[in-house]
Amino acid sequence: MVLKNDHYTYRVTWSEDDNEYVGLCTEFSGLSWLDKSPESALKGIRDVINVVVQDLQKNDEPIPVPIASRNYSGKFMIRIPPEAHRNLAIQAAEAGVSMNRMASSKLSS
Repeated sequence: MVLKNDHYTYRVTWSEDDNEYVGLCTEFSGLSWLDKSPESALKGIRDVINVVVQDLQKNDEPIPVPIASRNYSGKFMIRIPPEAHRNLAIQAAEAGVSMNRMASSKLSS
């Protein structure tokens, strides 16, 4: 059985240590799949996630919500050193924008 709405976040990268491609799923960070081609690594990790989700469902355990399906407020708090805060305030003032806009711009670039 294949997951119906598989909206999980997958990534395939090269593993120099294993000399193979590794398929990863962000929502299931402890799982991976090694294979000779990137396409096979992606198929492998998707198959693993399918089996794990079925097992979680069967045992009435919580299933991670895909990152793409989560709601985000657009707000988060971050602590930075006072000097970085000062520099950001100066840059924002010099650019004639709010610190929020300056920080958002820097995070987006």
